[in-house]
Amino acid sequence: MRKVVVSKSDEKKQPAAGEWLDIEKIATAEISSEDPAFPIDNALDKTGTGGWRASGTGPQRIRLLFDEPQRIRRIQLHFVDRESERSQEFWLLALVGDELREVARQQWNFSPNGAPEELEDYTVELDGVKALELRIDPDRSHDPKQSRHVASLERLRLA
Repeated sequence: MRKVVVSKSDEKKQPAAGEWLDIEKIATAEISSEDPAFPIDNALDKTGTGGWRASGTGPQRIRLLFDEPQRIRRIQLHFVDRESERSQEFWLLALVGDELREVARQQWNFSPNGAPEELEDYTVELDGVKALELRIDPDRSHDPKQSRHVASLERLRLA
């Protein structure tokens, strides 16, 4: 049996639910496209008002380039589509050192009458993260010419 005694100071090092990073102050966002009415700022700010939406159909990319390497312990993604019946896939990748690591890959079937929201909350152990990339295929078609829906992200939070 292996044991570790955790002191109160060690417990404080773990992020609490309310201790989200201020992404707007510590990173630059690169986006493949953006609807002017739904800028990426909406999905990254602390109020989460309105979210981000792509300006066109097909796969999209959101990349956060951190000013300084970050220690990330929690990633929360919230997607909402109350209008479309569709199947979406996303990939979440982290650049740690010179290595691009896959953190998560998830598929979700949106249904306005049954499942209009997807909330993913990942506990991770990522040290020295230089960039975090979210790739979204809103139709799982992997072919921009066949895509009929627009990618969106209600909120992205990191701790």
